[in-house]
Amino acid sequence: MPRVSITNDYAERDASIAINSYTTVLRRPRVPHEVFATYWRDVHGPLCSRIPGLGWYVQTHLTREQDAHLWPAIGGITPFDDYELDGGVEIGFASAANQEVFNAASHILFADEQNMFAATVAYALPNGSRTLVDRMADPIPNGHDGFDRMHVHFGAAGRDAAAFGAYMAEFAGTLAADPAVLKLRLHVPDLYDNADPAPPAPNVNHLVPDERALIAVIEFAFETPLTRRAFFESEAFLAMQAGQAAHIAHASAFAVSGIYTYVRDGQLTTAGLRGSRQAQLIEQLGANNQLADDVRQLIYTGSLA
Repeated sequence: MPRVSITNDYAERDASIAINSYTTVLRRPRVPHEVFATYWRDVHGPLCSRIPGLGWYVQTHLTREQDAHLWPAIGGITPFDDYELDGGVEIGFASAANQEVFNAASHILFADEQNMFAATVAYALPNGSRTLVDRMADPIPNGHDGFDRMHVHFGAAGRDAAAFGAYMAEFAGTLAADPAVLKLRLHVPDLYDNADPAPPAPNVNHLVPDERALIAVIEFAFETPLTRRAFFESEAFLAMQAGQAAHIAHASAFAVSGIYTYVRDGQLTTAGLRGSRQAQLIEQLGANNQLADDVRQLIYTGSLA
């Protein structure tokens, strides 16, 4: 059984990330999904992990093959048009100075995006994101942990970023108060500007239609799909539907197939140092020697000194 705490809330452990970005990713159409996922996890992931200044780096892989009941249909709110994703990335920093260090060296990372991404859009969160509740004991997941997880993308009904952000904060707070919600993390980025596309990766599309310029993203975790569906039918959730259309024009939900953590609190995880699948093998076989300081030193620097 996956580890979850009914009494402990680990939300505060994310507070060290003061500045971050949430990036949507779409794989190149002729790259098979398994090749894409392997490259992203085990080639691109460790490369990104080593860029200086990085405080947090998490890949969330999304699946297109889960049921259509991830988020309920609500009057006046429609899905985004022509919106498919293969993942979301969160990159975070402890300070603006650390972000500048990362940005100065990030060209080596962005040059790699064209190998597997058709489109990436980095939404800036200069004031950070908020974890409102997190009952997951594991701070560095590396795979599918058995919980029912999803990311829901919301498009604003207008262009008042402050009003939309205030509504989404209130909305998320109400959702997070329900005991059925095991994790809720809210991202309310700045308005995206196509005139200043991000990230600056060559040969990759970074443009968005108007309906996706001002968005919010909520990460959810439930114990099971049954728990999620019961939550959507609860009186508390139904009571919130009436006011949503005044602030939200679009909503699209994406099921999570795996979460891979490469950097946490400025430190490389085993996945960040070795690759995600290699880290899974080390854990599966109980290879403690692979976690020893001398081995980590050798892998990271090429020297035992």
